[in-house]
Amino acid sequence: MDTPNGFPASVDEYIATFPEDVRDVLDQLRCTIRQAAPGAEEVIKYRIPTFVFHGNLVHFAAFKNHVGFYPTPSAIEAFKERLSEYQWAKGSVQFPLEKPMPLELIRSIVEFRVAEALRKVEDAKGKKTRRKGG
Repeated sequence: MDTPNGFPASVDEYIATFPEDVRDVLDQLRCTIRQAAPGAEEVIKYRIPTFVFHGNLVHFAAFKNHVGFYPTPSAIEAFKERLSEYQWAKGSVQFPLEKPMPLELIRSIVEFRVAEALRKVEDAKGKKTRRKGG
């Protein structure tokens, strides 16, 4: 069901707005993210599919000629060598629709982001403990 402003309210609805060939690519991407981040929640943020795990984990969006993948600047920096054949910027990468999705690379990036999120949670717990005990 669309929201009152006409935008998809769920990831399923978002994917359903695209032609079948693009839906297939988005479904593969979604499945890969789910497998790499089984504890993440799927939501729509910024009008695009977002996986949330202790904060925003990754986002993705389909365009005319590519899928935009938004794993944060830290992930782009960590994987910039493996991303070198794609157009990328500080916090995003474009995967052309005419090429196979690099699902193993995407899986690695999502696993990196999950580990990063868990480290932030642990760091925050450590800071609270130090404040209480200190």
